[in-house]
Amino acid sequence: MCIRWPRILTPTDLSQIIRKQKNPLTALQIFNEAKSMYPSYRHNGPVYQTMVGILGNSGRISEMKEVINQMKNDSCECKDSVFVAAMKTYARAGLMDEAFSLFKNIPKFNCVNWTMSFYTILQIMVNELRFDDARCLFLENCCKWEVSSRIRSLNLFMSTLCEKGRSDVALKIFLAMDYQGCCPDRESYRILMKGLCQDGRLNEGTHLLYSMFWRISQKGSGEDVIIYRTLLDVLCDNGQVEEAVEVLGKILRKGLKAPNRSRFRIDITQCSNVQDVEAIKRLLNEALIKGGIPSLASFSAITIDLYMENKITEADKVVKEMQDTGFRQTLSVYEAKLATLCRESEVNEAVKVIEVEMVKAHCVPT
Repeated sequence: MCIRWPRILTPTDLSQIIRKQKNPLTALQIFNEAKSMYPSYRHNGPVYQTMVGILGNSGRISEMKEVINQMKNDSCECKDSVFVAAMKTYARAGLMDEAFSLFKNIPKFNCVNWTMSFYTILQIMVNELRFDDARCLFLENCCKWEVSSRIRSLNLFMSTLCEKGRSDVALKIFLAMDYQGCCPDRESYRILMKGLCQDGRLNEGTHLLYSMFWRISQKGSGEDVIIYRTLLDVLCDNGQVEEAVEVLGKILRKGLKAPNRSRFRIDITQCSNVQDVEAIKRLLNEALIKGGIPSLASFSAITIDLYMENKITEADKVVKEMQDTGFRQTLSVYEAKLATLCRESEVNEAVKVIEVEMVKAHCVPT
């Protein structure tokens, strides 16, 4: 082993040296010899992270564990990312208990913020279908000062649960956070509503929507329409048109705070006679936009939602209506349309949006 050692060794120097080694055990040997060769030298967090990453990526789990214990004994300040890498290594090797044990022992390290480790262990537990354990772990740790942004933690966890088809567990977490005085935001409602509807939990979805009226929709925000629309669409798909119209009426009165004179009227018999579910949905979408006081937020939200669903023609109609009402398209609306066109391989149409539509609207591409 031929190493050109510098006259004065810094942790950055050592990181560069061990990264160049093809054999992870050689890198570990150099890592361990550094202190004896340079008595005043001390490892820091980044060099520990480099060593842990090298050993983890090469499957040297026992050696990685020893380095982690050495880092704890050194009590050097370390970043959250070193634990994230180690826990993912344990998970890949099927050592879930080791990953869980490492997370529980993070307070013994000199780490002041372990938010990403918290997200990572939750993800691992959900992937292993340990939903109840994950829920308990979340409630035990989400309010600790080392975990920043309780709402972001809540949203990420609920999103993962809903992707696994466990919106029931996500709902329990949502309600538990509410009792702890943590107020969910609009994104929390959007994630949970989507999950409940995908799992066919329409009663829970309806109650969730009604709870929005006295929580986040007190001032009648137009951005809430995408959450309302999620439930209305699924009710229609499920053949519950009358229920959808009833819910819409409450949305207009209590959610969008529409004054009586501007409230959009829907003929329920017309809806019941329409065989095309998509036609019913379009009618309800129109009601969401016109039913309250028109706003840029409501137009933009529903347009972006339609583009994301690849309903370009419908979205373009809403855009025209938005322009006729006196509102200008926002950059986010153009970006949503471009993303959809590119997904559909409509490159020429995407170019037209940039070179024609955006130029005409005096909107500068980013």
